[in-house]
Amino acid sequence: MTVSSFESAAADLSPRKTSLYAEHRKIYPKGVKGPFRRLKWAALIALLAIYYVTPWLRWDRGFGAPDQAVLVDMPGRRLYFFFIELWPQQVYYLTGVLILSAVGLFLATALAGRVWCGYACPQTVWSDLFLWVERLIEGDRGDRIRLDKAPWSAGKLGKKAAKHGVWLLISALTGGAWILYFNDAPTLVREMISFDVSSNVLLFIGLFTGTTYLLAGFAREQVCIYMCPWPRFQAAMQDEESLIVTYEDWRGEGRAHLKRSQSRDERQAQGHGDCIDCGACVHVCPTGVDIRKGPQLACIGCGLCVDACNEVMGKIGFPADLVRFDTLNAQVARANGDKPVFRLVRPRTIIYTLILLIVGGLMTAGLVFKPRVDVSILRDRAPLFVTLANGDVQNAYTVKILNMTRVARTYRVTVSGVPGAALALAGEGGGPATDLVVAADADSVATHRILLRAPAGAVSRSSTPATFIVTPVPDGEPVRYDTVFMAP
Repeated sequence: MTVSSFESAAADLSPRKTSLYAEHRKIYPKGVKGPFRRLKWAALIALLAIYYVTPWLRWDRGFGAPDQAVLVDMPGRRLYFFFIELWPQQVYYLTGVLILSAVGLFLATALAGRVWCGYACPQTVWSDLFLWVERLIEGDRGDRIRLDKAPWSAGKLGKKAAKHGVWLLISALTGGAWILYFNDAPTLVREMISFDVSSNVLLFIGLFTGTTYLLAGFAREQVCIYMCPWPRFQAAMQDEESLIVTYEDWRGEGRAHLKRSQSRDERQAQGHGDCIDCGACVHVCPTGVDIRKGPQLACIGCGLCVDACNEVMGKIGFPADLVRFDTLNAQVARANGDKPVFRLVRPRTIIYTLILLIVGGLMTAGLVFKPRVDVSILRDRAPLFVTLANGDVQNAYTVKILNMTRVARTYRVTVSGVPGAALALAGEGGGPATDLVVAADADSVATHRILLRAPAGAVSRSSTPATFIVTPVPDGEPVRYDTVFMAP
């Protein structure tokens, strides 16, 4: 190969002629009417209502406790959810919630594909709301395309400014509502009205306002296609019995435009299918998917293409459901003229359901029988032990008692496992005793330094298992904490 040939080949591969990335193509979803569009509106209204109204719900927890039904109390290190109150030590409940959410999503995907993405995902909900505002101000698909291509004018500038102004207002309300989950809602709103809010509150309101504005206003389908990891997992969660959006290619192909006064029988005689290649299913898709190409990563399973296709089929008098929610096995059965059979109960759905029941049952039992006191004990490591003048061996322990009640309580502390053990509070008068009575304020952690001593010769090993027993007074379920007693 000559030098000029090498230069020619290099020129063909130069970045100016070959791009590794596809240029972003703006999507203009068209408005559509139908049962799935109505279902999406219902889901949008219900979810937005829950999001904006929940911080204002009240729940009486007694004197001195916050009365906001759902509150993440960061200064108080507490999470409130109606009758549930969780301390940092009970973070395992949040782990259970995450497990339930993940497995619930697996089950929903196994049954109905990306139904979560199409109807309940926050990105979908807010993008739908922003798109409704855009359509209301700039018009439907064709009007928006023409407006973007038109030169700048006072009319275009006014429409764009109005749209972005409403977007920013919704974003600010979204960011403000999110902060209400971390603060008492009425108090914070009064502070905002009087311009007496902290810089931290303003920072997070601005952060969530900007995030909502960018993701719902500009990123939209790019979040679903490129940023969200769920499309990469969904194939492993669903199978041939999962209900997904499908296109009946055996009935629709070969597609061709409908000629005037052409009947369905005439089309079939010419080898054409029911798809008239109008593109309605593509024009209404919020991610720009052509469902006729089969199941795709970008499809969020919203079903708007079903509404669009059925509307067209109704106008031309062709049978409905050329695009429909169906399973792959049902599609094969329909193509062969057989009656489709839907199997909701199958191994993976049984496994997911059992996991949900087990984890949910364990969490429910934990909440019902949740103790009102928790104990944490830390033994001093320097020194490991002290030998007293009379030969007794003494260890020191830091005992933390978590009183999860709204009243101050006292607790009796005893020790088992150490022969002849005696207890004393460090820094307080009085000789050692077989038990101690300590106090803990309401809804707080009490810290006590307790000295445990054993008579000389009573302990024969360098490390002896010991159990602290903390019992609420006058009655209550004792809490046991295992530790060790160190000796020479």
